[in-house]
Parts: sequence; C-alpha cells; structure tokens
Amino acid sequence: MMFRRMIALAAVALATATVLPAAESFRLVTYNLENYIDTEAGDRPVKSAEARAKIRESLLALKPDVLAVEEMGALSALRELQASLKAQGLDLPHHEFVTGWDTNIHVAVLSRFPIIARRSHTNLTYLLAGKRFTTSRGFGEIDIQVSPQYRFTLFNCHLKSKRTIAEADEAEMREQEALQLREKIDERLKANPQVNLAVMGDFNDTKDARSTRAILGRRGAATGLVDTRPAERNGDNTPSSNPRWDPRNIAWTHFFGKEDTYSRIDYILLSAGMAREWVTNESHVLALPNWGVASDHRPVLVTITAQDK
Repeated sequence: MMFRRMIALAAVALATATVLPAAESFRLVTYNLENYIDTEAGDRPVKSAEARAKIRESLLALKPDVLAVEEMGALSALRELQASLKAQGLDLPHHEFVTGWDTNIHVAVLSRFPIIARRSHTNLTYLLAGKRFTTSRGFGEIDIQVSPQYRFTLFNCHLKSKRTIAEADEAEMREQEALQLREKIDERLKANPQVNLAVMGDFNDTKDARSTRAILGRRGAATGLVDTRPAERNGDNTPSSNPRWDPRNIAWTHFFGKEDTYSRIDYILLSAGMAREWVTNESHVLALPNWGVASDHRPVLVTITAQDK
C-alpha cells in the first residue's frame, strides 16, 4: 500500500510540474486550422506542408500556453502538430481531443498546463421541426490547473457552418447547438458563479446572431459572459463614436470566399470571475503577412493573470 501511495504522489507531482507560480500571466489562443487533415477524408484534402508551416509560424509568434483548435483531423494530426511545435520550442504536452458526429474534423486543446478534469460532450442532440439532430462537433470541456492558486474551466466549440443543407435551416441548427452549449455553461456557473471560465472557438456567426447571443447570455446578468473582442495591433486605439457599438479597430477573424467578406466569428468569452484577470492590452488578433496560406481564419489571443481578483 505504501508503495502504491508513493507512485500516486509521484504521478501528481509530475502532472503539476508545469504549473506557473502565482500571479504570472498566461496566454489563451483559439484557431480554426481549416482542415488540418493528415489522411484524405471525403472532400477534405490533406493539409499541405506549406499550410502547416504557416500555422506553426503563427503559433510560434503568439506562444500560447493553452491552444484551442477547430477543424482538427484525426488524433494523429493533433499529435503531429504537437510534436512539430515542440521541435520548434513550443511545448504543449497535455491534450484533449473531442470526437463528435462529424468524423472528419474535431475540436481539440493543447496545453502547457495539466488538465485536471475532463467533461467533454460528444453526443448531444436536439429537436428541430420535429426532427432529431446531433450536434455537428463535440464540445470540449476541461479544467486546467495553471498555478497552485489558479485554475479555470475551458469550453471549446465549433458550431454548425453557414453551408446550407437540405435537412434544416443552418442558422436554426447553429442556434440549437449554441443553446446546448449554453446549458453546459450554465451548469458550471450555477455550481459556482465566480468560476474562472473561458468559452473559445469558432461560432460561425457574428456577434448579433441569435446563436452567438445565446452563448453570450444577457449582458449584466450573473451568467452573462464577457466578449473580449481582441483586435489587430496596428495602432488603432480610439474609442467608439457610438457607445452602442464596438470601436472601429480591425477585429475580423475569417474570410468567406463565397461572399468575399471578412467577419469576426472566432471568440474568446470570459465569465465575470475570469474577466477580472483579463489583461486587455496583451490581447490581440494576429496580423501576419500571407496569413491565408495557413487557414481562412486568423488566430485570436487573450492574456490572463493567474491570480484571482
């Protein structure tokens, strides 16, 4: 029994070896990798070496401590990304890989810090117009121990795309998926209204869409989330001329070739508890030459102080 206890204690020490000292900051990044596929899947081609290199360049520029990705292929593709980043000096040894109804692309998390609890959701369903649907991709839900004094819950999601399908309206499907996610968020906030909680990922719609509003919740409510809205570091710093609108800095994250439009559909939202630790001037959207070689999305970074305030 004593030997087993020693092994268990050693395992705990090893798992927590990468946590930060109290009060230091850490970086959250979300990034849709646009079909990071290592084996051809349906009409999704294998990700080119050039595109993968540009993704690594982007991530090495941001140096995330916790990276939430969307459109990740098989687990082997995630492991390849993890290993290639480590080879270039960015070691994110802990991971969560979330399967779902869509067997080609998934959501996943790579983390510098230990994952101490896993509650990811892989088979959520909803009714729409009398038909039963399964959420397209699973929702990641994990707890991460950043320091001995600081931990947070991370949700990672990739909602239904704007691609039309015959079975149902894509916007209504996206809203139903968002409501499923909101239910899980509310469970965590009900258990602890002051919980440090981040919701990250590709919502596939703009801020005023019904699906996005469902995830954000009511402004000012105890369960409402804070939209961090990072922007490019290009010198724009003037406030909005209209208090009802966001400032005119450049915050778009996605290029939609079909419509030739740029929009903000990738988000990092924070609970009220975690928003108090948000370092606003160290949060931004990466602006990199030839960013589109990597993906049709740009990565979003938010910096957090690892100390409850």
